[in-house]
Amino acid sequence: MNNEKITQMDIEEPIVIAHHLSRSYQSKDVMVEALIGVNLRFQKGHMIAIKGASGSGKTTLLNLIGALDRPSSGSIVVDGIDVARIHGRDEVKYRLQKVGFVFQSYYLIPNLTALENIMLPMELSGVIEAQREILARELLQRVGLDQTCGGRKPSRLSGGEQQRVAIARALVNNPSIIIADEPTGNLDSKTGSLIVDLLYSLTGEGRTVIVATHSAEVAAKADRVLEMVNGHLMNQGKGDD
Repeated sequence: MNNEKITQMDIEEPIVIAHHLSRSYQSKDVMVEALIGVNLRFQKGHMIAIKGASGSGKTTLLNLIGALDRPSSGSIVVDGIDVARIHGRDEVKYRLQKVGFVFQSYYLIPNLTALENIMLPMELSGVIEAQREILARELLQRVGLDQTCGGRKPSRLSGGEQQRVAIARALVNNPSIIIADEPTGNLDSKTGSLIVDLLYSLTGEGRTVIVATHSAEVAAKADRVLEMVNGHLMNQGKGDD
């Protein structure tokens, strides 16, 4: 962990708190225990890496934090919101305003330009039309893309450029938390390293970045590293442990 990050943020109330968090589901005739009794506390302004093999529970944990899924038992509070209890409009508002999502496969809409992909969440959250393009162009610059990229559709962008657009889109509504699921998985090592640096830079703005990853480089950059094994949180270490 970078020692300079031991600041006032470390003694503030954690931005994510989970108690005995579990998620199970029925798959044919088998009950799958995807997450089992997880307890954790994430501080604001830190980058947390969650490591583990496929099926270990990493993505399940991210989905619960992002309100893309609900726990079977236990509780999870994110930035003061009891995520397991929100429904309907409150749930949509939470995902639009509190959390930004970045995925391995980018999930950009193919028939929209990069700029239009970034602008879409603004429309959903009610940003006035006159401001959308201005804000989207500012975000393109924030993630290190030339303005000419804004007029291109995803098929005309490299993998690294697409992931930068996805990060810009995730930042649109100024979320306090960025959730990234294997964000470097489809990228070469050099491009992946640039994306890791970009994600880490967001913590300097006070954002919390939570990354599920197989990458040793991502884990080395993180302030904290959690390891998931068969749904259990096995240990909690530092990025340079």
